[in-house]
Amino acid sequence: MLIIGIAGGSGSGKTTVLNKIIHGLPKNAVSVISQDSYYKDNGHMPDEEKKKINFDHPASIEFELLIKHLDKLINGEAIERPVYSYVTCARAKETITVHPSKVIIVEGILIFTNAKLRNKFNIKIFVDADTDDRLMRIVRRDLIERGRSVQGVLEHYEYFVKPMHLQFIEPTKRYADIIVPQGGANHVAIDILTSKIKNKLGINN
Repeated sequence: MLIIGIAGGSGSGKTTVLNKIIHGLPKNAVSVISQDSYYKDNGHMPDEEKKKINFDHPASIEFELLIKHLDKLINGEAIERPVYSYVTCARAKETITVHPSKVIIVEGILIFTNAKLRNKFNIKIFVDADTDDRLMRIVRRDLIERGRSVQGVLEHYEYFVKPMHLQFIEPTKRYADIIVPQGGANHVAIDILTSKIKNKLGINN
């Protein structure tokens, strides 16, 4: 079994890199845990308070549950992964069953900030991207997926995303075994990563 962590700033292209790695591996060879599923449930908060939630701070993540679920997968047990909504800031009643596989990938902006989680990864990947590129992706994503206005997205970026990136996320780049610049557009890095994973698993190309 191979445990991989994929971190990087918001809008850096982590999901694209993840999907391309999965696409290059045999079907059902990968189990994925997204950090975003483990945001603390704040559905009870008033709407005005929800707007102030700092999703880019490590304290917003229920790391204890994430680590517990990762350990279960490592031990060959299935998990019930939470489903989180950025619109309601709450977890849904429904969960998604995730079965263990030869490769387990944990993805998220803050996963390298927690030493206990970080130390479980056999390979640590940091997806890097220019600030301007990340901001453009964040604007597009938040308008479509999170129901924010352009003004709301920019204010959220200024007060939360940018300072938290500098304080918590960017410094974790030093823990990475591999840094992937240009995100999902870096086909060479993704091909090398996929080949390395196949080699470790004894999978023939």
